[in-house]
Amino acid sequence: MEYSLNFSISMASSKLSLLLSSIISISLIQSTSQHLFLPLTHSLSTTIFKSPHHLLQSTTTISTNRHRHHTEKQLSLPLTPGTDYTLTLTLNSQTLSLYMDTGSDVVWFPCSPFKCMLCEGKYKPGSLSLLNITKSSLITCNSRACSYAHSSLSSSNLCAIAKCPIDEIEMSACSSYTCPPFYYAYGDGSFIAQLHKLNLQIPSKSKENPLILNNFTFGCAHSSIGEPIGVAGFGRGVLSLPAQLANLNPNLGNQFSYCLVSHSFDSTKIRNPSPLIIGKYKLRSDSNEVFHGFVYTPLLDNPKHPYFYSVGLDAISVGSQRIPAPENLKSVDREGNGGVVVDSGTTYTLLPTGFFKSVAAELERRVGKVVKRDREAELRTGLSPCFGLELGKRNLGFIVPNLVLHFGGNNCSVVLPIRNYFYEFMDGGDGVEEGRKVGCFMVMDGGDDGESGPGATLGNYQQQGFEVVYDLERRRVGFARRKCATLWNNLNQR
Repeated sequence: MEYSLNFSISMASSKLSLLLSSIISISLIQSTSQHLFLPLTHSLSTTIFKSPHHLLQSTTTISTNRHRHHTEKQLSLPLTPGTDYTLTLTLNSQTLSLYMDTGSDVVWFPCSPFKCMLCEGKYKPGSLSLLNITKSSLITCNSRACSYAHSSLSSSNLCAIAKCPIDEIEMSACSSYTCPPFYYAYGDGSFIAQLHKLNLQIPSKSKENPLILNNFTFGCAHSSIGEPIGVAGFGRGVLSLPAQLANLNPNLGNQFSYCLVSHSFDSTKIRNPSPLIIGKYKLRSDSNEVFHGFVYTPLLDNPKHPYFYSVGLDAISVGSQRIPAPENLKSVDREGNGGVVVDSGTTYTLLPTGFFKSVAAELERRVGKVVKRDREAELRTGLSPCFGLELGKRNLGFIVPNLVLHFGGNNCSVVLPIRNYFYEFMDGGDGVEEGRKVGCFMVMDGGDDGESGPGATLGNYQQQGFEVVYDLERRRVGFARRKCATLWNNLNQR
């Protein structure tokens, strides 16, 4: 599935997040906006996947790869057709689409000339948009942005790498030497880019008064492996899009939220966009819709991966059975291990092996009383457990128990609707539209409990039908059940 974003602008207020400290010079040319309203438009890819199990197999493989490479400097391949959210930005009078990713912290574009190795099947030939750019926008080696992109190397070291003469290094006079290229690795993809700065344009609803950011800093990649499309990092790092918006306007950088319309991989269920809001906002008081409040869980600091939105998980309830989470999911240690990463770029929630088995076993114990387990579907999709759904007149809600995520904090329990963790589909084999009805558990085994890195990942499939807010000022993540289409209408009527 592909999500594209069109932009409109509205009002709200808040304070500057201390986390998003200023390292980049950005100024406002035009706009008095205090929050941005960005509608995400959803459509499913119909050209790559021949059947439901092909789609599921692809998304489960990518989710697993992404989670297991959390121990690297950056993350695995952010998104692919079937799980992508893309936003449109304009640079240098060119409009390009990027993947939105809360699990990474750099904004980068593919630039002409561009070579992508191992990218077959990841985009349609001739459809790839490339940014045309000149050397005049390159950032210097003694800039703080350059230091951050190179894992906080000192400006002196970076100037030396850029072959700045020693006398100029001693005098801090290397402004004519450009920042060396930096390497950014995902789990099954990577790129090399140089830092540039240009004016970034976000069109307003009327298209006459766009929001323009001077000196927006981004990576320009001429080569990559397995990654043909750029990424807009929404992570906690200072080169991310929210961080740079904070330098433009504190109100824009201290909070963002999104509400993903429930889709179940079915484009016919999508009639309204999914709203993405940057900055604080207030819902219309005259709305007939009752908007439930948020439940919040504190953000945890991760010293090794400071750009992660990590939270603690205390337990998961399956029906009436509360299953305690292992200790490493409740906190993050000094080496950056543990906790749960809230990630828009991973499709499914992944749990450590022992915990996953306990949760899955309880689900199977309850569902297995009514229907039989379908191990063939498990092999074909990568999901487990799966069941053959010969229900007759019985309703699925009567055999599938409730699933509740109990996060750290005061009463932060999130009750998932069945569609967020149990998927029904017709699995008839390759090229067969009809077949047997199958239902699968949409949470995955994330690997051995003893592995380093984050202990678990909360994927976007489980986030559907919730407004998920990243409150950087108060250092917390919140969840609220929403009719996302109603929220869209509420915001769009301003």
